[in-house]
Amino acid sequence: MKVILAAVNSKYIHSNLAVRYLKNYTKDLNYECILQEYSINDRVERIVQNIMKEKPDMVGFSCYIWNMEYVLRVSKLLKLIDKNITIFFGGPEVSYEEASYVEKDNCDYIIVGEGEETYKEFIECILNNSQIIDVKGLYFKDKGKVIYTGKRELMEMDKVVFPYDRDEDLKNKIVYYEASRGCPFNCKYCLSSTVHGVRFLNLERVKSELKYFIDNKVSLVKFVDRTFNCDHTFAYSIWKFLIEEEGETTFHFEISADLLTKDEIELLSKAPKNRFQFEVGVQSTNNQVLKNINRTANFEDIKEKVCELLKIKNIHQHLDLIIGLPEEDFSSFEKSFNDLYSIEPEQIQLGFLKLLKGSSMREEADKWGIVYSPFPPYEILKTNHLSYEELIKLKMVEEMVDRYYNSGNFNLSIKYLLSKFDKPFDLYYSLSQFYYLKGYFDRNISFVDYYRVLIYYNESILNSDSFVLKEIVKYEFLYHTKKKWIPDFVTKALDKEEEKVLKRRILEDDYVSNNRELNNIRLEKFYIDIISLIKEGNIYNKETYIMFDDRNGMIKDVTSLIYQ
Repeated sequence: MKVILAAVNSKYIHSNLAVRYLKNYTKDLNYECILQEYSINDRVERIVQNIMKEKPDMVGFSCYIWNMEYVLRVSKLLKLIDKNITIFFGGPEVSYEEASYVEKDNCDYIIVGEGEETYKEFIECILNNSQIIDVKGLYFKDKGKVIYTGKRELMEMDKVVFPYDRDEDLKNKIVYYEASRGCPFNCKYCLSSTVHGVRFLNLERVKSELKYFIDNKVSLVKFVDRTFNCDHTFAYSIWKFLIEEEGETTFHFEISADLLTKDEIELLSKAPKNRFQFEVGVQSTNNQVLKNINRTANFEDIKEKVCELLKIKNIHQHLDLIIGLPEEDFSSFEKSFNDLYSIEPEQIQLGFLKLLKGSSMREEADKWGIVYSPFPPYEILKTNHLSYEELIKLKMVEEMVDRYYNSGNFNLSIKYLLSKFDKPFDLYYSLSQFYYLKGYFDRNISFVDYYRVLIYYNESILNSDSFVLKEIVKYEFLYHTKKKWIPDFVTKALDKEEEKVLKRRILEDDYVSNNRELNNIRLEKFYIDIISLIKEGNIYNKETYIMFDDRNGMIKDVTSLIYQ
């Protein structure tokens, strides 16, 4: 018997945990199991062709909010081509309202909840021609009637297998890993609230598996644990192990920053730069809103711990807000945004409330006047406190934050523009309205044009002279690219001959050892003190010569060499 386990990921570089768990949990069974991974950007026809080429007996799909409609199209085509293929679904998107998928003949079977043990017994039944009804955790149709075989208990964590094959090439993938299942909290919008308690893998086993990722030079490992630091001893031990290991792998954790202890922060201060990324769910700074969704964390506690980590300057932090929470209106969200922005984390992620199947937030939709899309990902359309029009405005703000803040390519330009506003939200809202009125949201904007728009905005909306902003833009463009040219909306102060002569002076100063290295260096003259701006945020009119070293991404003020 041949079974294909198919994963349709949101991006090509992602890896799917679920199908790997199923395959490796059934390695001892006498059947052929093939993994196929795709992304939602692949053509449906291509996936169908690849699956049919293998002539499978059964095809299983891992189902999520981002791929459900896609999976339904693929499975429908497979059945039209060969009605004898058995189709089964699993995953969070089909673990609630399960009967409807079987009833509508979208698939033959649904595996509910944690799938490993159910899948293994299911395959054994097929191989042995046994009774499917005896396998807990299944939905299927028999003689026109939907059958549910009953709830399966959560599996023991020591039975969970390592999902990745030891010879698998993971260098160009984002690798997902879980050291625990469950969450101690009960946030109404999250599916983790439907399963109580937290279960952990054996600590030494986790260390061994993480060592495998490091040794195989995986670039990024994302822990899917809902609150990684809910157990201090466990989290401390893992962090200590990863800090002491040599390697270039980055590890991403979702944490509750308010739970961080003094000892943990002291330990984290020793981490090599880029070893850790932390994602911190703030969601709102309005305590009443947090109470409405069963969150107990206090923003001031979160802020204190996040700021302590920011001082260390070795951990990349993403802070999250959710738009559309119960009783959070436009002005309340504006305050939440400004509160969060005051911390200045590396990234601010603005998400929109999604009412997931099975979540208590979905059950309370009428209570809060929440109207949401009936189609995946079930995102809100409006609430009693936030109109559809306001929601659209905030979507445009989110795009500005992502383009101009999260990219990290416009930090100095944005800080300069922020000085013209009372609050950060005011800038992003004003800029988003400018984009909207000029139709920029409907166009493909190039990297260069992002800078061009800032200057246009500064002159036409803020009625401000752009001399300083153009100097800042020129610096940021040269710093974030390796271009030897400068956009036409800023002024290049050095022509090629001048730059060539000045480079010779640097060569004489022994900064570089030969002409080949000199080719990897760019020079430009500025009319403001760029170094002072970077270090202190101060703007002074001063001729400054900056060297951009493409060998290491460094910059150097070489003004003294030029004038010696």
